[in-house]
Amino acid sequence: MSFVSEFKEFAIKGNVMDLAVGVIIGGAFGKIVDSIVNDLIMPLVGKVVGGLDFSNYYIALAGQTAGLPLADAKKAGAVFAYGNFLTVALNFMILAFIIFLMIKQVNRLKNEAPAAPPATPEDIVLLREIRDNLKH
Repeated sequence: MSFVSEFKEFAIKGNVMDLAVGVIIGGAFGKIVDSIVNDLIMPLVGKVVGGLDFSNYYIALAGQTAGLPLADAKKAGAVFAYGNFLTVALNFMILAFIIFLMIKQVNRLKNEAPAAPPATPEDIVLLREIRDNLKH
């Protein structure tokens, strides 16, 4: 089988299209989850821990004055931005939990779908037709 025909078979099977749809949906879903995390959940986490904003926690490595916002501290020199890492790690955990809940719900909905009754074999159908014709 030639390389071109193998690629054509691969593309036609749906693998490429499935991947493309997944990437597009994933990008759109990522924006929704990002908004949920940044606009709904992180403010609540900040409120619980006393209004702290993790993203501005850093250790100045270039002698910056303490208390500067992270963006200003980065302009003044190198910083060890551990708060930003904590924020990203927390966002990841929340995202993973949301995806887990979604997959769990989809699997539950799949299992709730009623199973179709098995098809009656053709020979049984023919025997029933013969029986019904003999009754008349």
